[in-house]
Amino acid sequence: MTRRPIVLVLSFGVLLALGCGGRMPKSLADGSGRLAPCPASPNCVSSDAKDEVHAIAAYRIRGEPTAAWQALADHLRSLERVEIVISEADYLHAVFTSALMGYRDDVEFGLDPEVGVIRLRSASRVGYGDMGANRDRVESIRAALARAGVAEPSAER
Repeated sequence: MTRRPIVLVLSFGVLLALGCGGRMPKSLADGSGRLAPCPASPNCVSSDAKDEVHAIAAYRIRGEPTAAWQALADHLRSLERVEIVISEADYLHAVFTSALMGYRDDVEFGLDPEVGVIRLRSASRVGYGDMGANRDRVESIRAALARAGVAEPSAER
C-alpha cells in the first residue's frame, strides 16, 4: 500500500477532528453593533458593501420595525444548525453551520428603524468562494420575512 492514500485519509481525519468551521472574526465580537466589512474574497455579502461582488439589498421593512425584527429572530430560531450568538434591540449575530462539513458562516443583522430597513451581512469563515451560499441564505431569509408580511420581497438595492 502506498503512503499517499494513508496521508489523505489522515489529513481528512485531522480536518474533521479540528472542525472546518474556523474561528469567529474578532470584528464580530467587538460589541459595537456595527456590521463587519466584507473581506476581499467573494464569500461574503453585505447591505453596507458598495462593490458589485459583495453588495446586496437590505431588508425593506413593511409595517412596524419591531415586529419585523421579532419575526427575523423567530425565523432564525426555527432553522436547523443556527445559533444566535448575540441578540440585542438593534443587532443580531447568528452562526449557521453546514450539515456535512461543519463549516460556519457568520450572519449579522442591524435594525435601522428610522430608515425602515434591516441591514445584513453574511460571510463564510473559511475558504475563498462560497458558490453563492451566503447570497442564497440572505435571500431565503428575505423571502421568509416577505411571506410573513414584514418585509418587501424585492431584492432591489
